[in-house]
Amino acid sequence: MEIINLCSQPSLVSHFMAELRDAQVQRDRLRFRTNVRRLGQIMAYEMSRRLTYRQAQTATPLGIAVTHVLDDQVVLATILRAGLPLHEGFLSVLDNAENAFVSAYRVYRPDSDDFDVNIEYIACPSIEGKTLVITDPMLATGASMELAYRALLTKGTPAHVHVASLIATDQAIEFLSRHLPCDTTLWTCDIDHKLNNHSYIIPGLGDAGDLLYGEKV
Repeated sequence: MEIINLCSQPSLVSHFMAELRDAQVQRDRLRFRTNVRRLGQIMAYEMSRRLTYRQAQTATPLGIAVTHVLDDQVVLATILRAGLPLHEGFLSVLDNAENAFVSAYRVYRPDSDDFDVNIEYIACPSIEGKTLVITDPMLATGASMELAYRALLTKGTPAHVHVASLIATDQAIEFLSRHLPCDTTLWTCDIDHKLNNHSYIIPGLGDAGDLLYGEKV
């Protein structure tokens, strides 16, 4: 699995990530959502360099221009609910992509920090022979992503898989490298190295879904 960390060199990705992590800036929920969308747009542009294109002739008011247009059929899949603004950022760039949505959530075992991941809902077009992009802001253990990928495979076998996250951990990367196709490309805006007893990323940024949409009960 190829790992592309967009924070490996300082850029606006680094700046937006600093704001996402900042507990003071996080109080502005609108700015938090906006920064997630911005990062989705940047990641989609960077990912577009790896897609395939075909040469075309485009009529202008003054003649014919030789151009290149996207040749991949992209399916943009998102794990609900935290993935929605990241999905929107990607979709504003890959605007002809088809869309898929998967509901995955943790169910903790009684009196334990251990949990299982449940898949409750999937809405997806055929992904057969297409480029599959799965977005999820936080890759903590990788379990939700792996189960979402397995659920999506009920709709076909993609030609290539891209995984996009804001923060991934060493543990998630190692887990996904064993459970996703070996040629998968994982895009992330930063890599953290620790999980706490509840499998939350340290230092991370907190619960992305709550910061985006409010606390749940």
